[in-house]
Amino acid sequence: MPTQPLIRLFTTISLVLVTLTTVCFFYQILYLIVPFLVKRRKHVPEKKNRYAILIAARNEETVLPHLLDSINAQDYQRDLIHIFVVADNCTDETARVAREHGAMVFERFNKLQVGKGYAMHYLLDQIEATVGLDSFDDFLIFDADNLLQPDYIRQMNKVVSDGYEAFTGYRNTKNFGDNWLTSGYGIWYLHDSAHLNQSRMLLGTTCAVTGTGFGFSRALLQRLGGWNFFTLTEDIEFSTWCATHGVCIGYCHDAILFDEQPARWSQSFKQRSRWTQGGLQVSLLYAFDLVKGLFRGFRTAYASFETATLSLWGTSLAALSSLFALSLTFLTGSWMGLLRALVAGILGGYWSLFLIAVLILATEWKRIHATTEQKIKSAFTFPLFMFTFVPISVTAVFRKFQWEPIAHTVAISAEQLGKR
Repeated sequence: MPTQPLIRLFTTISLVLVTLTTVCFFYQILYLIVPFLVKRRKHVPEKKNRYAILIAARNEETVLPHLLDSINAQDYQRDLIHIFVVADNCTDETARVAREHGAMVFERFNKLQVGKGYAMHYLLDQIEATVGLDSFDDFLIFDADNLLQPDYIRQMNKVVSDGYEAFTGYRNTKNFGDNWLTSGYGIWYLHDSAHLNQSRMLLGTTCAVTGTGFGFSRALLQRLGGWNFFTLTEDIEFSTWCATHGVCIGYCHDAILFDEQPARWSQSFKQRSRWTQGGLQVSLLYAFDLVKGLFRGFRTAYASFETATLSLWGTSLAALSSLFALSLTFLTGSWMGLLRALVAGILGGYWSLFLIAVLILATEWKRIHATTEQKIKSAFTFPLFMFTFVPISVTAVFRKFQWEPIAHTVAISAEQLGKR
């Protein structure tokens, strides 16, 4: 039997960890209700900014034309939009179809420096060497499988005109109804947009970018010294750099982008394993900067705090808190008590995630392109999708993953998507 001093020690440690975890993540609960309580601020008068569209594509001849068509169909002044594609280690007709759709194309062949970060670095260098980066005010990054609403750039320009040096839009899913994986991704990205980023924007804190559909000003690019984010998750690295250097990322709720999600478990496993390892890379690489950021004024301090909670450090704290709570349950009870606590925790997690999914469906229903049945099912399967992050994260710690392209096959136009 455990001694009373040991039980008191575990009780104290568990209480401290639970308190710290609550403090670190309570803002996420508040973010769920902020959009219902805070009104959007009015935009300042718009400027007609010049945009360079940056697309890194690897063997994307199937889906790339539809993205380029959606860009060419934008209701923004056409001579202020210039499209650049880097055909990165391609073995298909990506370069040709990109040129046929009006893009300026640069072909890159480098099997040693592999990944989107390296491709973006190369593309910006080529733009500087040909037309010059100073030909543009701002840069927008898209993936080849994306589709844009016709007013995407016009809506985004409102946020850019407000003075944000970095900015991101609303990320939706074009194959939401395929299966439980694609709907799981879809709800998560909608949660990230409609709950997290929208609340951050309403409260005046910095937002976060999620892989695609984001941009930055030429002034910020010069401050960065070029695009030098080469981890497995360059988007998280960019967001972390902004958070720790006082750059406030803006969010546009009406700039809507659709992208394709992995529909097969093997693809999803590899992708999310890479995300986990990339998150670990960024957490370790920026650990000191995050600590310094906590003491650099309220906005930067809060951004650094929130970024830390969403990194390795916050995840580790939550996991450690759960471990001590379960250990204390076992010390003061039995194996059966531990089992009941585990079941209660799993059920509590399931219903919490289910309620988040229901809230997303309630507020974003009309923006989700899927059948009513598919939407309703997604609320029940979303918690299962999130639970799979646990084994993926555990295995990712012990295996080495490299950047690998995800095959995109959902080749539909923006018009066809609108009919779903």
